[in-house]
Amino acid sequence: MVSPNHDARVGSVRHLVLHYTGMRTGAEALARLCDPVARVSSHYVVEEDGCVFRLVPEGRRAWHAGVSYWRGETGLNDSSVGIEIVNPGHEWGYRAFPVLQLAAVLELCLEVIGRHGIGAANVVGHSDIAPTRKQDPGELFPWAEFAAEGVGVFPAGDGVGDDGDAAALLSAIGYDVADLTAAVTAFQRRYRPEAVTGVRDPESLTLMAEVKRLIGQ
Repeated sequence: MVSPNHDARVGSVRHLVLHYTGMRTGAEALARLCDPVARVSSHYVVEEDGCVFRLVPEGRRAWHAGVSYWRGETGLNDSSVGIEIVNPGHEWGYRAFPVLQLAAVLELCLEVIGRHGIGAANVVGHSDIAPTRKQDPGELFPWAEFAAEGVGVFPAGDGVGDDGDAAALLSAIGYDVADLTAAVTAFQRRYRPEAVTGVRDPESLTLMAEVKRLIGQ
């Protein structure tokens, strides 16, 4: 399948953005991503059975990130490859991602990272780059397992306590902290999925400090 929703890319690929489709079925998601009226798209869609659809060539800009920010950059459509993972999402019955699907997503991520030399700090979820608007790919996505295979970073959780400033830590990692509660929630959704509260508690601050160290900030 091919989406008509793309245009010229400005600059190089520096980010990999993971999404869930947030629609009832993969067929619905593909139809929307290929609908010229919708004006949304992604480079890839990965179905629950592991089937991978390429909708937009990586050399073109797909329209998946929207209003976004990460590590000082805005408008991440320009600099990213977007992967949509079929899942109903929080609105339609969020559920665990199947094993075959995750295996296909992991393989695809590693290929994209290798082709473009994307750094671990720039492997992000949609909720990381748009914390006031988005929740995907959500707290059920296995970020720790992906980090162990070379996709992104994940803290071991064995760091010492940190009473630092959440805004400073999150900003150093890459988040837009204009809405600090939203940024904390997005961080927890990815790195502390068992407690997505938006509260700047000691454990969250410790994890923030660990992630900051992991990405060399």
